[in-house]
Amino acid sequence: MNAPATPRTHGGPDAAGSVRWDFSTNVNAAGSCPLALQALARADASRYPDPAYHRLRERLAAWHGVEVHRILFAASASEFIQRVTAVGARLAPGAVAVPPFAYGDYAVAARACGRAVVGLGEAAATLHWHAEPSSPFGQDASAPDDPAARPTVLDLAYAPLRLGGEPRWSTQDRDAVIQLYSPNKALGLPGVRGAYAIAPARAQWNVQAWCVALREAEPSWPLGAHAVALLECWTDPVVHAWLADTRDTLRDWISALRTALAELGLQPAPSVTPFLCARLPATAQPALLRARGLAVRDTTSFGLPGWMRLSAQSPQATTALISALRLLMEDDRSTLIHGDVNR
Repeated sequence: MNAPATPRTHGGPDAAGSVRWDFSTNVNAAGSCPLALQALARADASRYPDPAYHRLRERLAAWHGVEVHRILFAASASEFIQRVTAVGARLAPGAVAVPPFAYGDYAVAARACGRAVVGLGEAAATLHWHAEPSSPFGQDASAPDDPAARPTVLDLAYAPLRLGGEPRWSTQDRDAVIQLYSPNKALGLPGVRGAYAIAPARAQWNVQAWCVALREAEPSWPLGAHAVALLECWTDPVVHAWLADTRDTLRDWISALRTALAELGLQPAPSVTPFLCARLPATAQPALLRARGLAVRDTTSFGLPGWMRLSAQSPQATTALISALRLLMEDDRSTLIHGDVNR
């Protein structure tokens, strides 16, 4: 019997359930979008959606100002990561290039398809992954010198949560790669799964063949009624006005979190998003914080051991986190000072 696969690391609830103060996911902590909640309540789950999603495809194409045929659907961003990696293994066999610190599913999908994982810039790679803003750091990421040269996916999961500055990827850069969108985090509704991608308008590889293969490998009805409702909401200007308001709140919350972490000496890294990375004290491991009703994201699976990723949360949650970190760090100092006496 084969050994079970190594569990994937994610934020959010686990076998023990949810915690009171959850800093481990990058979901919009300002709450769920009211208009989206209303649309979900109206969704008719007693019927199949249109299997070709004609109306939704047209709405998304108009929203982005692209041709309808460029819109691709996915059951989730994670499902698309698996599918595009598998399709790419057939159309363009070779290694998969990922950023030095990146979402672990890129590498997981590559290895599941028997593909090597290499760093960006490796000539042998036949599929390249980028994220803008990046994860886990939430920082600006530059486009490659020639993004149209090879099959490339730009993960834009956190682009709607950008809190400042301009992206380094130009419109022309984006038009040369597959753009992957998953609005559920920005709308505060991660339990509704559903995503879409935009195929490149210009590229030096056979985009049409990839689109055909991706659609052929797509499961029937990748989007349920609730996912359709969520993505239809994404094209409503009222939703984006709500999102802009929440970004104002998130700026205040991430600033307060950064200041508090810096005062503890935990070296919070720069970020343009409502999440950041900071040093993880040896005495404040996630299990110890969880026992205190707090969750943080250990970043080892991102290739960054010894750090944690934290999302902006309410002032009450931030106070609880900082108090717990301070107590655990003080316990460590006390042990160092009095350890010999207690032996």
